[in-house]
Amino acid sequence: MPHSFDIAALGEAMLEFNQTRPGEPQYLQGFGGDTSNAVIAAARAGARTCYLTRLGADWFGDELMALWRREGVDAGGVERDRQAHTGIYFVTHGEGGHAFSYLRAGSAASRMTPEWLPRERVQQSRILHVSGISLAISDSARETVLEAMRVAREAGTLVAFDSNLRLKLWPLEVARQTIAQAASLCDYFLPSVEDAAALSGMHAPAAILDWAHALGAPQVVLKLGAEGALASDGRRRERIAGVPVRAIDATGAGDCYCGNLLARIARGEDLFAAARYANAAAALAVQGFGAVAPLPYPREVEALL
Repeated sequence: MPHSFDIAALGEAMLEFNQTRPGEPQYLQGFGGDTSNAVIAAARAGARTCYLTRLGADWFGDELMALWRREGVDAGGVERDRQAHTGIYFVTHGEGGHAFSYLRAGSAASRMTPEWLPRERVQQSRILHVSGISLAISDSARETVLEAMRVAREAGTLVAFDSNLRLKLWPLEVARQTIAQAASLCDYFLPSVEDAAALSGMHAPAAILDWAHALGAPQVVLKLGAEGALASDGRRRERIAGVPVRAIDATGAGDCYCGNLLARIARGEDLFAAARYANAAAALAVQGFGAVAPLPYPREVEALL
């Protein structure tokens, strides 16, 4: 089957309200949802993209549909639900960094099911991108994500998986079991070092890579935040140094990394070249507010490399 898309992403998209200054009750409206952020980052990087989700038939959902149109993300795989709402979340900032508060219980995305899954869009894509958040928001969403991964593998579509661990959504032991299952179904496992440490009980990056490969993931990128990343294809490992920048808001930086990494892989770059590019893209993204607005374009990334 010919590929209509470079990257399909599946998950929950949300409206974001991001605190402008610590302690002040003023918020900038923006957009979020980890896999939506990632697919927009990929679209800005030049990839042909589509998004698969369910939204409420509400103003929040209208805003997200308009966002994807502006960003060139195909939304033909999005279904509107008149019985459920679109999720929203708030980002607050303090000395300890940023914190999230969610209003997503019973959201339209949490009601996705394997029967709803737009299988043909998964099959028509070079890469499917999914995350641990979508595995955690409901039992039916979990079944849908795992089914999408199986459909992708049967079709020869590569699978990328960001663990994106949120312990407010599910117990650690359940997360460990389910994320291990998902990692065994993916081609690219893209955890943060904080997620991987919690999931594996290990702290040394080299040991974490061994753990990730042992789960069955052939290619792994361990995101190290300001310290950069560590990439491994099972034979070779490369440490990619962080780019010194003045970080304003790290919301969505990991999603930016994933989207840019996958866009470069879809272009034919190897894991290590793509990881270096994504590292620079994420460094640019943390210099602005919100998950989507500061996502960079190739000319900005290339100027930093």
